[in-house]
Order: sequence, then C-alpha cells, then structure tokens
Amino acid sequence: MTASASLLSYLDALVHPSVRGDELRAERHRAFIGVRLAGGACAIAALPVYLAASGAPGLIEAAVFAWLLAPIATAALLSRTGNLEAAYALAAVTLAGLVFAVGLITGGLPSFVIPWLLIVPLEAALSGSRRVLGLAAGTAGTVAIILFADGALGLLPPPRPGPLEVESLRLASVLGAIVYGAALALGALASARAGERLARRHEMRYRLLAQSVADPVTRHARSGGVVFASPAAGTLLDVRTEELLDNGLFERVHVADRPAYLMALADAARDGAAQVELRLRRGTPTERGPEFFWARIEARAVDGWPGAEGPVGRQVVATTRDISGRKRAEEELTQARRAAENADLAKARFMANMSHELRTPLNAILGFSEMLMGADGGNASAERRAGYAALIHESGQHLLSMVNGLLDLSRIESGGFELEPEPCEVGPLVAGCVAMLALKAEQAGIRLRAEVDPALRLAVLDKRATRQILINLLSNALKFTPPNGSVTVSAGLAGGELLLRVSDTGVGIAEVDLARLGQPFFQASPGDGPALEGSGLGLSVVKALAARHGGSFAIESRPGRGTCVTVRLPRQMTVAGAPAPESASVVRLPLRHGADTNTLQKRRA
Repeated sequence: MTASASLLSYLDALVHPSVRGDELRAERHRAFIGVRLAGGACAIAALPVYLAASGAPGLIEAAVFAWLLAPIATAALLSRTGNLEAAYALAAVTLAGLVFAVGLITGGLPSFVIPWLLIVPLEAALSGSRRVLGLAAGTAGTVAIILFADGALGLLPPPRPGPLEVESLRLASVLGAIVYGAALALGALASARAGERLARRHEMRYRLLAQSVADPVTRHARSGGVVFASPAAGTLLDVRTEELLDNGLFERVHVADRPAYLMALADAARDGAAQVELRLRRGTPTERGPEFFWARIEARAVDGWPGAEGPVGRQVVATTRDISGRKRAEEELTQARRAAENADLAKARFMANMSHELRTPLNAILGFSEMLMGADGGNASAERRAGYAALIHESGQHLLSMVNGLLDLSRIESGGFELEPEPCEVGPLVAGCVAMLALKAEQAGIRLRAEVDPALRLAVLDKRATRQILINLLSNALKFTPPNGSVTVSAGLAGGELLLRVSDTGVGIAEVDLARLGQPFFQASPGDGPALEGSGLGLSVVKALAARHGGSFAIESRPGRGTCVTVRLPRQMTVAGAPAPESASVVRLPLRHGADTNTLQKRRA
C-alpha cells in the first residue's frame, strides 16, 4: 500500500461514523481533519529546528506554536462528535484569539499578524453555515476594533523587535497565511470535486433507472419545463425524446387540461407530491385532427443536482401512464349503469301502461256483457243490444290489436321474428295496404292516395313485415289527421334502397316528443291537445321491423303542419332459391350476407 493510500485510509478512520455513508459530507470532514493535522504536524516538526537555531522561544514564538497545535484539538473534536459547525466555530475563535494575543504585544493594527484576521471568515465560509460565518466575522471584527482602540488610547506597549526583525516576521506571516489559505483552498477543491463526482454518479444512476422503467419519466425544472425525458416518453407520445424538452410536453397537453397540469407540478414542488389525469396528444395531427389519449401523471419533488441540466434547486420528477383503457371501461360502466336505469324506468312505465291499456278494454267488455246478461239486458231494445255488442267488439278488437302488437314487438326484440325475403312487386303491395284502409279513410273524410315510382318494379324483402310497416304507418296517419285532410303513401328508390314514406296533413308532433317516438307505449300529444286513444305500440313495431331488415326509420313533423315518416329498407335482401315471377329477366346485385352475387328476378317493363 502506498503512503498516500495509507494516509487516506487513516483519514477515513478518523471520520465520524454518522457521516461515513454520505460521500459528500465525509469528504468535507476529511478535508477539515487533514488540513488541521498537517498544520499541527508541521508545527511539531519545526519546533526542534527552531529551538536548536534560536534557543528558548519568546512570548510571541510560544503563542504561535501553541496556536499551530490547536488545530489538532479541533480535528479531534470533529472526529469525536461529527459536528462540523462546532469544529469550524472553534477554529475561527482560536485563530482570532491568537491574532488578538500577538497583536497586543506587537503594536496592534500595524502588527504582522493582522492579515490573518481575513482568514478567519474565509475559513468559516467552508462550513456552509451562516451561523458559523457570522460568528467568525463578528469575532474578527471585534478583535480589529479592540486593537484599534487600544492603539488609539496608547494602551499597547511599543513593539520590541527591531525593524529588520519586524519585516522578517511580516514576511513569515504573509507566507504562512498564503500556505494556510492554499491548504484551505485544496480542501474546498476536494469537497467540490467530491460533490461534482457524486452529482454525476447520481445523474447517471437516475438516467439509467429512468431509461430502464417501462413508464415514461420526465424531470421538470422549477419553471415547469422538461429538462430530461426518458425514451419511454417519446415512445408513448410517438415523437423524438428531444421534442419533449422545455415546453414540448406542455404543448402536447390538451388546452383544457393545461391549468391542471401546471397546478400539479406546482403542488408537487411545494407539497412533495401531486397527481393529475389529463389528455395528451400523440404523434402529429392528421386530416382527422389530433389524437388525444388519457394519461395519469404522478409527480414528486426532488432536490436538484449541482451541474445537472436546468436550474439548481427543487425540481419535480414525474411518471406518466396511459389510462385510456381504464377511462373506456369507466365510460362503458357509466353507460351500462345508465342503460340499466333506463331499463328499470322503461319496465316501470311498461307495467303502468300495460295495466291501464289492458284494464280499459276489459272493463268495457265486462261492463257491457254484464249489462246484456242482467235483468235490463233482456228488456233492452235490439238497437241498444246491438250497440252494446258493437262496443264489446270494438273493445275486444282494441285489446287484440294491443296484444298482437306486444307479441310482435317481443318476437322482434328476442329474435324470434324470422324474416322470409322473397321477390315481390312493390306497387301491388302498396295498393293492397291502401285498399285495406280505404274504408276507414272514407268514413273519416280523409283523402288517401298512393304514389309508386314507375321505375320500381321488384324488391326482395319480407312481404308480411313490409305490409305491417305500411299498415301501422297509415293507421297512425289516419288517426292524427282531421277530416278533409290527406294521407299519402309513396314508394321509390334512393341510393339502392327501397324508400317508403307516409305523410299526412294532420296536427303534427311537438319537437319535444320527436326523440321519444318509437318507444313502447309512448304517445305524442297532437299539438296542444290530449293524446288520442291507442296503445302506442305501432311506431315501436315499425322501428323494430325496419331495424330487423337492416334499414332505418326517421320522423319529420311540426305542430299544425303534418308529419312525414320515412322507412328505408335494403332492396336486395335475398335468400338463395327464391322463386322467380313470370316474364322475368336476370339482374345481378351484391349480397349483404355471405355470397358474392345473387340472381334477382325483375319484371320487364
């Protein structure tokens, strides 16, 4: 082992155990102990030489040698207690006391030891403590003031040495101060290098850790700008890591979330930790606009490193995690809960409407049948009995219509309503529906007419379901159209789809009710008047049948201006092996389900 290694090992052994785990503090302790022990060793080594050359020392020489041995005591104090501030304070007081003692017997302020008063606060500054620095500066200033006052009052004895000896002492004092200052500077330099070495080590360790973890890591200066971003951050945001530095990350935060982002960084710097959920932009904007995703940022405050990027001081380290999946799950859960609540509400409304709709016709049937069976029934005139029977029949028809609507709607929603597509002529289908309701329209004084596009001949669809759609729409239109009004049913083609439209000149529907039309048992009020009789199932069945066909259902209406209901059905809804009508030519159309082509039979014009 070399001498320097042995010396360093000896100094390490003198460092107090409480600071050995802190490399920077341990280096400062070693520097303090090393400088003091070196000064004491030099004094001890020079004492025999001085005694041999000059004989017995005088008062001044004895005081100087005593002070040169005092640093050994301060080094022992630090090694025993580990209190660096106390050791620097003792060293400052000792040096100031020596200057005061020597200055008293060597002429006061003109004394050769006065330059050492400048060393007192400079040495104390190495402690890093304002209290020690203040004590040292105050002590040195007090010594200078006392020496000045004593000299001004003539209390000091005249210096005993001759002029040549005084100059020699002054030179020795200056050289000693230079050597001592150089030793202090070397100790401070060693501490500074240890701090830089430790900072670099921490920085490398931090970067290695940040680059190894899967979650993106960013370090933010006190201003909020990014001074470091791990590669995972660039991967998450689909950009180069350098683009996130300074305000790059801030510019990728959604505008609405930027105040929360800055507030979280400020809270973390002040309170030690903070977290925020916000939206971040990924990649570069496309023609469809920027792509944002939800992220969770957890920020913690750390102390800055000397020599690291950004300002030295308290900084914030943040980890970012993509929580888009959790946000989607929360949204789906919210929608499911809302759907369940709506289902419960719809169930309650359904039961209330069912009880009312069933009770009303049943009460009429039971009431009038009891009247026919009662004593008054046999004496009633034939005309009255016929009226009772008509009312019973009408109530029964209403009840049957409602039950059929419920059964149809239940079968459609449960998937039990099987469609049977077949080629059929649209014109005769529409004419047949109009003929079924012509008498009802005539009795109500309403003009009922049909308009079929001449270009529309054949369509492949479920004839029974399409007929039910038209009948329900026509029945609704006739119900809400006053006498002398008109109802028009039209059929045509639009974008390869069969377009069925029923319009009337009736009372219309309020805008607030349009969104709820098609819900079971919901009936809109005709204008400002009360709702008409009916179960409110007609449009529900139409809407469900249209959806079952893969089509759509839309309503346009204004109070007092009439209503127009439009149903779009796919014209080529076919099945293999459908029978072809007579006198047909072949037209090939794409299938919706499975096959590439389909043979559709279409009549010649």
